[in-house]
Amino acid sequence: MEKWSLTALADGLLSHALSASSRRDMRTIDGGRPHLLYQSVIALARGQRIEEHDNPGEASVQVLRGRVRVTAGDDTTDVSTSQLVIVPGVRHSVTALEDAVLLLTVAKRTTQTPADRMNPDLPDSYQRQRQRGRRRWPVNAPLQ
Repeated sequence: MEKWSLTALADGLLSHALSASSRRDMRTIDGGRPHLLYQSVIALARGQRIEEHDNPGEASVQVLRGRVRVTAGDDTTDVSTSQLVIVPGVRHSVTALEDAVLLLTVAKRTTQTPADRMNPDLPDSYQRQRQRGRRRWPVNAPLQ
């Protein structure tokens, strides 16, 4: 089990971002290629922007420091320290309105089974398991 101090990580990343030529820094604290869930801490100096991009899955952004603007389609909202925003499943961008640090949490999508291979009499979750030939546990399932 790993334990992280988000305060210490935010302080270190923001300090580095403010002195870096890119004016940003990031550290993935959990996840990566083999995982469905991943979390990253992102530091952005004021005015820096994460350009418009697609969601790789369901996502939330918690602001640990500062204030950012999240734009998704025609919807724009400002998010401040200690606030959390659920990112819609459309193209979106993030702009730092002041020096900011974010905790990004993403649950990546799995591939979908084509509708023509589905049996309409069975629940979708059973169909996906059957098509894969193995069982996938949800991210928060207890290990046995």
